[in-house]
Amino acid sequence: MAAIYNFYIINKSGGLIYYKDYGSAGRMDTNDTLRLASLWHSMHAISQQLSPVSGCFGIELLEADTFDLHCFQSLTDYVLKNPFYEMEMPIRCELFDINLAQAVQKDRVALLGR
Repeated sequence: MAAIYNFYIINKSGGLIYYKDYGSAGRMDTNDTLRLASLWHSMHAISQQLSPVSGCFGIELLEADTFDLHCFQSLTDYVLKNPFYEMEMPIRCELFDINLAQAVQKDRVALLGR
């Protein structure tokens, strides 16, 4: 089990609509963050099309020496309960930020066993 250091939400077009850094050691600049999100979306989409297995949902996990990239797909988005949110636009919602931070904190507490 590993701690969450960065959280990305990518829309169906491959655009980065949410990013949060939770204290990773190697901080990236904005361009690197956008490149990583775009690359991950492209690899995921291509892997769905190239898979010899029917019904494949694409890459779910990429394991590297120093980090893992996980892909979670959701058909619904809690942010949509915000009446001012427009589809495919960046997510700017304080309540979303607060609840996500609480979930990440719970993950870290479970990781440390406290």
